[in-house]
Amino acid sequence: MQTPVLFLTARDALPDRIAGFDAGGDDYVSKPFAFAELVARLQALLRRSGGDGAIEAAGLRLNPVTHSVECGGRTAPLTPTEFRLLARLLSRPGEAVRRRELARAGWVHGARVRDNTLDAYIARLRRKLRALENAPEIATVHGVGYRIA
Repeated sequence: MQTPVLFLTARDALPDRIAGFDAGGDDYVSKPFAFAELVARLQALLRRSGGDGAIEAAGLRLNPVTHSVECGGRTAPLTPTEFRLLARLLSRPGEAVRRRELARAGWVHGARVRDNTLDAYIARLRRKLRALENAPEIATVHGVGYRIA
């Protein structure tokens, strides 16, 4: 399954829209937009892609519909912040993801996040993954951040 790409931008000139499609976009919405239309377009893209928007990597399935992670026939619910952090880690399986990148992914809108807050969320994710059969671990990359191992 291919992940659909929707461009959401203020740039609405014809060359911008064409460039978006040439870059691999499946749909293009320019601001201002009606939120209901955006949701309808996203649902249509997901239907056409044959998927539910789930992310699969490193043996895990991250489901945005149920806000959960699945592995080995078991499921663990995730908070919105846990979901965003795990999605960021799964976007680059096996690679180190810097702490700053994780903080930006987990706490949007420029929130200031202390190191121990990120560490506490990673500890919660580790516990949830340990409860799943054959789930990968979140490894610490000292001086850098974390990675899915």
